[in-house]
Amino acid sequence: MSAHRFDLRVYYEDTDLAGIVYYANYLKFIERGRSEYLRDLGVDQGALKVETGIVFAVRRVEADYLIPAKFDDHLSVTTQLAEVSGARITLDQAVLRGAETLFSATVTIVCLSETGRPARVPAEVRAAFEATAKTR
Repeated sequence: MSAHRFDLRVYYEDTDLAGIVYYANYLKFIERGRSEYLRDLGVDQGALKVETGIVFAVRRVEADYLIPAKFDDHLSVTTQLAEVSGARITLDQAVLRGAETLFSATVTIVCLSETGRPARVPAEVRAAFEATAKTR
């Protein structure tokens, strides 16, 4: 089962004075990767909020910074479903330069209601994840 892939380039604004990607920007990169992954699954987060009041929020990130990315690098963010349960989605993500893994993370996402309380993963979202897990 292969991972979803989102490509990006490192801009000057992503780096520190040494031209190395600032550590917090990896979290932005994987956020973009997750957003594109959901779009490609057919999950419209805006419509989900309007129609059901449910939003996704990051609950936990376990991150490993392995090798620094630098100004003008071409990077890919990979996202792969690890697990989907009642109110949680766990994803494995990585930032790569070619075949070289620069950063890896396991991200736990939770579903929240309009009141900020835990909510179940909607059936159609669960089905989209499960269908992708079977076909990738």
